[in-house]
This record gives sequence, structure tokens and C-alpha cells, in this order.
Amino acid sequence: MARRRCPPSALLLPPLLLLAAALAGAQPGGLYSPGDALVLLRRDTLERSVLDSRSAWLVEFYASWCGHCVHFAPTWRALAADIQEWSPAVNLGVLDCADIANQKACKKFGITGFPTLKFFKAFSKSPEDGTKIFYPGDSIQNLRQSIITNLEMHKETWPPACPPLEPASMEEIHGFFQTNNVMYLALIFEANNSFVGREVTLDMLQYENVAVRRVLSSEEELVKKYGVTAFPSGFLLINNGTFSRIPVQIEARSFYTYFLRRLPGVTRGPYAPTSTPDMPIKTTPTPRRPADRSKVYMADLESALHYALRVEVGRFSVLTGERMRALKDFVAVLAKYFPGRPFVQNFLRSVDRWLRSMRESRIPYSALEQVLTNREEGQAPEVLSNNVTWVGCQGSKPNFRGYPCSLWTLFHLLTVQATRYRRLGTGPLEVLGAMRGYIRSFFGCRECARHFEGMAAESMDKVRSVDKAALWLWSRHNRVNARLAGTETEDPEFPKLQWPPPDLCPLCHGVVNRHHVWDEAAVLRFLKAHFSPANIILDYMEPEMALVVRRSREAKEGAGERAMGEGEERGEGGNGDEGEEGEERRPGEPEAAGVGMEVGGSERRGSSGPRKPSIVRMNPKTQELEEDIVDLDSFSELHYKSKALKAAAVAANKRWRLSKRDTIPLLLAGNSHQDLDYTATWERLSRRGLGSKRLIGALEEDEGDALRRNHWFRMLGVGFSRLDVSLCIVLYFLSSMCLLGMYAFFRMRTRHRKGRPGFPTA
Repeated sequence: MARRRCPPSALLLPPLLLLAAALAGAQPGGLYSPGDALVLLRRDTLERSVLDSRSAWLVEFYASWCGHCVHFAPTWRALAADIQEWSPAVNLGVLDCADIANQKACKKFGITGFPTLKFFKAFSKSPEDGTKIFYPGDSIQNLRQSIITNLEMHKETWPPACPPLEPASMEEIHGFFQTNNVMYLALIFEANNSFVGREVTLDMLQYENVAVRRVLSSEEELVKKYGVTAFPSGFLLINNGTFSRIPVQIEARSFYTYFLRRLPGVTRGPYAPTSTPDMPIKTTPTPRRPADRSKVYMADLESALHYALRVEVGRFSVLTGERMRALKDFVAVLAKYFPGRPFVQNFLRSVDRWLRSMRESRIPYSALEQVLTNREEGQAPEVLSNNVTWVGCQGSKPNFRGYPCSLWTLFHLLTVQATRYRRLGTGPLEVLGAMRGYIRSFFGCRECARHFEGMAAESMDKVRSVDKAALWLWSRHNRVNARLAGTETEDPEFPKLQWPPPDLCPLCHGVVNRHHVWDEAAVLRFLKAHFSPANIILDYMEPEMALVVRRSREAKEGAGERAMGEGEERGEGGNGDEGEEGEERRPGEPEAAGVGMEVGGSERRGSSGPRKPSIVRMNPKTQELEEDIVDLDSFSELHYKSKALKAAAVAANKRWRLSKRDTIPLLLAGNSHQDLDYTATWERLSRRGLGSKRLIGALEEDEGDALRRNHWFRMLGVGFSRLDVSLCIVLYFLSSMCLLGMYAFFRMRTRHRKGRPGFPTA
């Protein structure tokens, strides 16, 4: 949580690594800078650097938002500095998979969690040649030794610049100076499981006029010849036939290396770097978006949906077993409770129906991707932005906060939404179980996922109500904040405080015996008000029509690319929602669909930028109600799909008796657009080949007058049927005629009486 401009939920794992000297040239959104002794890889340099290289590579695939990656970054940076002299034989690189531009590259290299270390032998031909090195801990020594072990496992593809690391024999030592033009030979006597000799050998590979070989303690003839009594021990042989013990205070790698580099005649060799040099990265800084920490931003929520479904889930080429079940549960909860914009809700329901219709035990992600991108022609424009826009979750630097913060916010919102639908038999673990399954199966930071799984296994099963579920998530979030407060993962401008702070909820805090205590009843009331749809605002959101146009353009541009895709079939993941026309309305439709916004009051932030709608200031008492009454008409008016369906509904009666040649088949039910199930109707029209443009064009001539009549009819006929309104009009006409007749009668009578004798005349 943050002290100022903090979103409603603090982040689980916000990345942080502040090195003042490196930030100026740091890779955007990354944890490393060009000043580090490693190679910053990108999607366009990864393959050409790592594959078919004359040196071996060890690459860290990380996510800048991953807390464990942040903890590991100093170790990886220190390792790179420690073995930078090994670069002719081994190179270290990093790739930020949190960068959307690198998403396909990370997927191609089989990265499903962070951090992932992969070793590529020299002359590797494909991404599958990479060997995963399981992270052994914070020890630089363990990582260094793991590199040597992997080098020796691939002797058939030995890097040309790498000297031999196997133990030397008596014959090799006897004829060494006859076959090698060097002045010095250093022998490191050691046990078989020691790495000192190999490390010194690699440390000295860039230096000329000196060579290093290791000799095992089992080589009795050499041990006896040089009088070795302790292991490790170092001896220096000179090409004039003399030798001596290497005079070091400690028999260790660094002491041997320091001594050998200072020998007379030993110089650094002219090795050229084998890696691709870092290219300057040109970026435009993201402007800081002012945020109100007392509000929830739809931009953060939709960005979380996009990143979760398209990036996190997209790392797995095939979904099966527990991972498949976790995805179905996650999307089902989103479709049921997410209080998004109507076209986003349509998107989630469409994905949910498709997943429920899939009976296979495994599905390729390429099939799911077709549904997520909604590229099938004739489908309803159910869209979700594929851009990431952080507002309440924006950090002080690009690599702070972001996705983990938005994911916490999303699940807080869903747990609170579940408390509003008790009448539907909502289970207390419905949302928490979906969250647990998603984090266990898809959350990229695997160490963070293990921490959350530990908390869930400890007490999640004891939750007995939806109210307790909301409080459980709140308390565990605060526990995470307490654990990470003060670490390098903390954004200095958004410290990890216990939430909500007193200025947002003074009644939530109390003091008993000088100790702080929480009033959980007050906290629950605060959670329900804070994560209410009425408290979600649409600042910095991309308008729906702009989304539809852009996605249509992307679909056309991607048509050729999809045809060339590996193993992808056309139509896979198409309409999986047939037979669902009579589906029961889900929670959030319509009452939870809106977010208390007035679309008509939006203003533009430039000709092509996102709009910032105005906010309807609701009565505070209304915000406390569990059931919000929201009108969807203001949203659906923006959508050409809804526009066409409304026009069709108005024109239905007029066109009923016209010939089929001139009409659209009447597939609509009810007398008003308020009675229509827009999603189901649109899908039925789409299946019959009636796209939005054709439908709108056919009804264009009647739309204006019909909508005006329908508008006035709704204003005059609130609460009445058409028969009631018709009777009222007839009665009004008859009463008007009666009054007109009475007026004429009394007018004529008055004139008649004025003409009688006895009345004064002018």
C-alpha cells in the first residue's frame, strides 16, 4: 500500500532495484543496465546471439515485476562481474519477459516461470537445446560451479576459446613446453570434487604467455615429484625447467589468479567479444498519470485481464490437466463477477462458454488464442484491449508495481462482488479457489506462487462465508506487505503499509492495551464500499469504438500471419457457444455491469488519445447499498452492435408484413430493446451471415424516426403497457372534444341572451 496516490491494494511482488548510477541507461522496465557485465538481450537479438554461437550462453529469463527476480538480480549481476573474464568461452545474458515485445520470444524458448536460467552449449541450433538450470540459491559459487558442470557435459561442442578443463596427465605435463609456446604453466593440485583448478583456468583464459592445468590428488607420480602434501596446492613451472610453489596466503581461486596475472611477461590477449553489443534503446518516458488512491481504476483491471489471459496463460503451448481446470475456474469467476464494460463482459462470457464447451482433456493455446483475439469474421465485437495501462498501479519507475498490484486489486474486487450475490448460492471458496488455482498454475513468479500456496494451505479451507473470504484475502495481503516492507522490492514512493490506512478508514483502526487492532466489521464495510462498481472510474480508458476499429484492423493484418502459423487450423476456437441461447443471466448483468459513469460527459485528451469520462457523484448512502442500479443504455449506445439491434427492434412491427426480399429476418424477441438478450441475439444473427454493417444498412432508413418515437414512447409509457397508453390517448381525445363542445354551447348561449329585451345595450 502507498502513503500517497496508492491504489486500493498494495502489490504482492513489485519489482525494485535502484542503482543510481545505472538507472540513466537502464533498459525500460528491466532490472539491469548496459553498465552491467552481461548482455541485455531483446527479441531481435536473442536468437542471433545465442544460437550458432562460438561460445556457450547462460541466459536469465525474468520478469521485472517478479519479486523473486528482484531478489535474484544482485546475485546475477555479481556473478556476471565475477566471471566476466570467461566471456570468450561463456557469456551471460538477460531477457525481460515482462516486456510485451519479448512475449513471443520467451514463449518460443519455453519459459513458463521466473526467474528461469537456461544454459546453451556452443553452436546450439534451436531454442530446445537450452538446458534449464534449477536455481540453487543465492550462492554465486554454486552458480559458477553449475556453469562449469554444464560446460563439461557438452564436450562434443566445446567452445573454441575455452581451454581444456579435464585433469592433466603425467605425459601431458612432461611435454607441455614442447607443444605450447608459453613461458609459464601453473599446476593446481586438488581433489576430484574441487572446482578451484577449473575456475583459475577460466579466469586466465584471456591472458597470454601462461597456461593453467589441474592435477588430481590421485595422480601419484606428479604428486610425489612435486612433493605435494595438501590439496589444493599451486605450483608454477617455467619453460627453463625450474618450478616453485605459488606463494599465496590462502590456497584459493582469487589468490592464484592475482598472482598469475602479475607475472612478468603475462599480458591480456586481444580477444574480441563474441556477443552482440548492446544497442542503444530509444524510449519515450511514460507520463505520470495522476491517480486517486480512494478509487479503483478500470484501466488497471482490464490490463490485469489482458496480461493474465494473453501473457501469463500464453506461455504454455498446451493446456491440460490441473492447468486446464484452473483456467476454466478463473474465467468462470471473471464471467460471473467482473463488473466491466458491456463489451468486456461479453468477451469474458464468450471465453467462458467456449471453455465449458471444450470436452477435450488438452487444448493447444493457439485455439484459445483465436477466442481471446476474437478474429473470426462475423463474430460480435467482444473486445478486450491488448494494451497495458497502469493508473492506480503505476509505480515511480516502469519496473515497479504494475501487474502484481493489478492482480491483487482484481481479486479483492471479485471477492467483494461475490458477497453481493448470496441469493445465487455463491460458495465461500469460489473466488479464493480460482485465485489459488491461477497463481499455482500460471503466475510467473514461481517463488511468489509458493509463498501464496503456503498461506492458502494454512487456512483457506477454514473460510466458511463469502464475507470471511473477502476478509481472508485482505488479511493475507497485509501479511505479504509486512513481509516485503523495507526490501528491495518496495517502491520508495509507495511504501508497503498495512491497508487501509487511517485516513481512508479511521473506523477500521483501534487500540487495545496500547496495541493496534483491526475492527473487522468496519474493514468489511470499507471493502464493500471501496470495491463497489460505483467506485470504479474509467479514466484513461480506450473508447469502445476505437477498440473495435483497431481490433478489426489487427484481424485483417493478422489473417496472412495466421495462415502461415505452425499447426494452426482455421476455425479452431470458433463459435463454441451454440446451444447457449437460453443461458441464465449471470451476476453483474445488468446491475453490476456499470461503474457509475456518464459516457456522454466524456472529454477527449487529444484527437487520438483515450477519453476520460466524467464521474457521476453518487449519494454516499447509495454507495453503501449492496445492490447498485445501473443503466446500461448509456454504454450500449456506443456500440454499433447494440445500435443495430435497437433499430431492428423498433422496425420489427413496421416490417412484419413486408416481403422477405426487403427485410431482415425477425430474430428478435420482445417489443423493446430493454427486453432483448443482445449477446444471444447478435450471435444468432451472426450465424445466419448477418453482420453488423449489413444489419445497420438495412435499417438505416427507418432508424431516425423509429428511435425518436421509441424515445418518446419510453418517456410517456413508463410503467404502462401499449394498451394502457392507447386508452389514455383515446380518453384524452374524447375529453378534449367534450370540453370543446361545452365551450361552443356556452358561447352560443351567451350570445343568445345578449340579444333579449331587458339587457342593457350599448
